[in-house]
Amino acid sequence: MLKDSLLPRVVRGGIAGGLATVGMTAAMLLMHRCLPARQRYGLPPELIVDETLERVGLEQPLTQPQFEALAMLAHHGFGVSMGAVYGVLEPQLRATRPVVSGSSYGLLVWALSYLGWLSALEMEASATKEPHQRNALTIASHVIWGASLGALTAAVRNAETQYACGTARRKNW
Repeated sequence: MLKDSLLPRVVRGGIAGGLATVGMTAAMLLMHRCLPARQRYGLPPELIVDETLERVGLEQPLTQPQFEALAMLAHHGFGVSMGAVYGVLEPQLRATRPVVSGSSYGLLVWALSYLGWLSALEMEASATKEPHQRNALTIASHVIWGASLGALTAAVRNAETQYACGTARRKNW
């Protein structure tokens, strides 16, 4: 079996976090369409980036495509970094099914973000300032992200183990 040192766990979790963020973003966009019309303003990554840029006093305004790219970059960067943290913690969570531990971790990331640092900084995307339906959207999307993260991290770890042990099947392309 492969030595499961820190760096492979960080990389495994980071990659899984980035991939899980793609699914999370798709889910957010779909659920956003179901919100009442008055709540269909920017998604949390856009609100957070917009308010951050405003607070730091960005002199030069961004074009809409630049802003959207920055918001997605920030969102995926956060997903990768939180996935990397999960990768470090994952060996201690193996007694739990990956989808369950990942979902729980996704809820923890939501709570620490939307009830934690966003609230502490009094940002508009904070759960304390958003309507219930929008909070439900962000909670559900974090559960989706976490479940995907847990499943993907376990799948990559299992594939690495099979490959290292020579039990992976060769495919004839």
